[in-house]
Amino acid sequence: MGYPIPDLEEGLWHESELEVEKSRFIAWLCHAPTVQAFESLLAAARTAHPGASHHCSAFIAGPPGEQQAIGFSDDGEPGGTAGRPMFQVLDGAGIGQVGCVVTRYFGGTKLGTGGLARAYSQAVAQGLEQLPRRDFIPRRTLALGLDFASEAEARSWLAERQVPVHSADYHAHGVTLQVGWPAGEESAHLDELASRLKGRLSVTA
Repeated sequence: MGYPIPDLEEGLWHESELEVEKSRFIAWLCHAPTVQAFESLLAAARTAHPGASHHCSAFIAGPPGEQQAIGFSDDGEPGGTAGRPMFQVLDGAGIGQVGCVVTRYFGGTKLGTGGLARAYSQAVAQGLEQLPRRDFIPRRTLALGLDFASEAEARSWLAERQVPVHSADYHAHGVTLQVGWPAGEESAHLDELASRLKGRLSVTA
């Protein structure tokens, strides 16, 4: 089953800004399919704003509800006032593979723990409202064994269903196509293709 992710290329991010009691909160959001992608965003934020008071962060490097590849940091703010509220906004948005850094410039007025949590949450929520998104479909690799005469029709059938062909291995008896089959979809649905090819199809995971 698919889920939304940031529609941003590697090395790019979405930026928005919020001011609360003269403190600036700059939210950075990126596509983070890996923890390393999030760490690149954090490094970019620190480089761009070396004089900022804090660079608080949160990420979900996997699908919505991910329990392992997640994290958050208060970066010196009082415990629980920044990273966790930021993470909760990301988690509640139902978006996956997303990383966020909120850079704060202190404006001279203390916000208190509740005020900080609200400000960091609002900064992330505002960024998410404007964030470009696309649907991501988890896939698993299947090997489709065909004879030479069936390849063109099989490729056409796969293209109609937006199933990518990763590679083709040609051998004496035909061709084996490595395809990215939707992870939540039963491979039994390939029976339709087998029928069109009059049974000239083998499937291995």
